[in-house]
Amino acid sequence: MALRESIDAYLGELERANSSAHTLRNYRSDLEQWLAYLTPPGGAAPEVREIDLLTLREWLAHLYDNDLEATSIRRKLAAVRSLFKFLLRNGAIEKNPARLLRTPKSPKTLPRVPTAEQTNQILDRIPADELDQPQPERDRLIFELLYGCGLRVSELASLNLTDFDHGERWLRVLGKGKKERQVPFGSKAAEALERYLAVRSASGDPQALLLGARGRRMGVRQIYEVVRFYTRMLSDGDAMHPHTLRHAYATHLLSSGADLRAIQELLGHSRLSTTQKYTQVSLADLMSVYDKAHPLATRKAK
Repeated sequence: MALRESIDAYLGELERANSSAHTLRNYRSDLEQWLAYLTPPGGAAPEVREIDLLTLREWLAHLYDNDLEATSIRRKLAAVRSLFKFLLRNGAIEKNPARLLRTPKSPKTLPRVPTAEQTNQILDRIPADELDQPQPERDRLIFELLYGCGLRVSELASLNLTDFDHGERWLRVLGKGKKERQVPFGSKAAEALERYLAVRSASGDPQALLLGARGRRMGVRQIYEVVRFYTRMLSDGDAMHPHTLRHAYATHLLSSGADLRAIQELLGHSRLSTTQKYTQVSLADLMSVYDKAHPLATRKAK
């Protein structure tokens, strides 16, 4: 079976399995780059049965030689491994050479999280419209839902008007893998929602919650630019990514005593280990407070 056909068949399988657009985009890009590496100039790529462990190790060495970060290599390797699992499952190959590849260790870094005071300072200044933006009500709602509900930016972009239970203050969210969950929203988010709906264009997309300048549903990139603009202009630090507000949501909940499994449900994590990284953030914050405040923290050992 030709490698090009194998990749197309695998990506088609992912689409039928309702994989997220983000996963499809990354896997397609990574597998296209892998195909390009295996294709000699003026020649054809090898058949899938011809690709052995040595070939894959040479490809990994090529990635390392190009100074790719471990996280990028891990993602590319995951795409290739998934392809070979698919081919093995469908009888296109008899052995999976990618099974023996060693996965590079990912550096353990803690996400940078703004304090509750820093986050609320930004949210409190948006309604004042001191930056003279065209849709401050919409922009404040973006922040209230990202920070107040811990949504992924893709989840926020896909929200419809019918996803809100205004009476019970529940929000229906379609997460990764088309998994649906319910998330509560508080009084500030409810207030921001009411203010936005009062000025939302009636001639725009009849279903989408967030509308852009032309009345169309806002995309992930547009939401990213809104968050980046306000955080750059209204905070003392660097511009934030929408996911930073999701990190802040989880970290501040945990710091206030919320149960880790409850946070897992709210975030839509399939594994508790994914949620547990926020315990490390909280511990780091506690150590920072201790180092600054405790009189014995800076005492040198004798």
